[in-house]
Amino acid sequence: MSIIKKYTSIPLPYRVGVAFLLGVAFGLSLWYYDMANGSNLGERVATYISPFGAVLVRMLKMVVIPIVFFSLIVGSSGLSPKKLGRVGAKVLLWYMLTSFIAAMIGVGIAMFVHPGQGVAVDVEKLGSSMGEGGPSITPPSGLTDLILKMFTNPFEALVNGEFLPIIVFALLFGLAARVLLDHTQNETERRQIQMALDFASGANSVMFKIVSWILEYFPIGVFSLAVVNFGLYGPTIIGPYLKAVLGVISGIAIMIFIVYSILLSIVLKENPIDFFKRAKEVMITSFFTRSSAATLPVTIKTAIESFKIKRELAEFSLPVGATINMNGVCIHLPMWAVFAADVFGIDLTVSSLAIVIITTVLSAIGAGGVPGGSLMLLFIVLGTLGLEPSQIAIIVALALGVNPLIDMFETMNNVTGDLCCTYIVARKEDMIEKS
Repeated sequence: MSIIKKYTSIPLPYRVGVAFLLGVAFGLSLWYYDMANGSNLGERVATYISPFGAVLVRMLKMVVIPIVFFSLIVGSSGLSPKKLGRVGAKVLLWYMLTSFIAAMIGVGIAMFVHPGQGVAVDVEKLGSSMGEGGPSITPPSGLTDLILKMFTNPFEALVNGEFLPIIVFALLFGLAARVLLDHTQNETERRQIQMALDFASGANSVMFKIVSWILEYFPIGVFSLAVVNFGLYGPTIIGPYLKAVLGVISGIAIMIFIVYSILLSIVLKENPIDFFKRAKEVMITSFFTRSSAATLPVTIKTAIESFKIKRELAEFSLPVGATINMNGVCIHLPMWAVFAADVFGIDLTVSSLAIVIITTVLSAIGAGGVPGGSLMLLFIVLGTLGLEPSQIAIIVALALGVNPLIDMFETMNNVTGDLCCTYIVARKEDMIEKS
């Protein structure tokens, strides 16, 4: 029992990182052995070890719709139009603006580096080991088609694996419930609506617990996937991995140190260095916790004490931001979408890139502020490309190994963006406490 306690006391990113490196080393040794001896040992080992990785991919796919659905209902039902007012509306507008900027930066860098170029994936060989069945997703052919797909029957969308209509329905459900609670005088109706929201909130907490269990399985799944990927393709896959990781980290650096700095300089006429000095505790905490939700107490404390933001704004804006403002995720997801397009020879037009951006921003709202939340959203964004389930599983499998590292940077971006947007609104709306 003490061994298990010692193992679980090690921070998860370290466990996943070590598992990934061990899997890479084992996979490469199999690949080099096959090259030297003309054998197929790597394929034979992959047959036995790949189910452990396939289980991880399937578990993520299992929880993605409930996580997004219940998170969006809980988040949107908390946005009371009566209480929201002008200040709240400005907070939401800033969150949406920075999310779209982040998604465009993510797409721009991904199209510049083309991380998946030169990767020749044998879909049959690797995809069959994932064991992914189910319907493929038909991508929207244009922006008009995308808008029409947003308002599909949610139950039909659930059967067909179409995520966007589910996202839109969950947002509308939460907002409608909140409007009814604020305006209905019928106590019986109020109780019924509150019971529905309480169920969604409880289900959301249960899903987060399931996610925490899945995260504990991550090292095993990541080791298996690394062995399979590197055992079958050897060192040829290292270059694309590095391009994807460095591309995401570069995009996040641009977002934090250039975009936020420009916004602070132009909108507030402030030296951004002063902002980063005051925000450094929040940035460091979010980097190591890998969770916007876990960092929230520190973020609120810093906003009130260091930035002198009035409590009523900080306690509204920052929890909302931890739920819906995922700028780091918006940079991360397009990178793997372009990676998938490169690998499977999909022609990305301006229209399809616009769809990726819109879907990324909307799906990121449901990331929920939990560690590794962006991985589950990969299923949504990759679905807009019209990939088969086995192809989506392959890209998710490739992304799993490096996700804990990227997750640290993207969470820091998310939380810094929450604080930056809240501070801008506080300054513009005279919601700074006077010394």
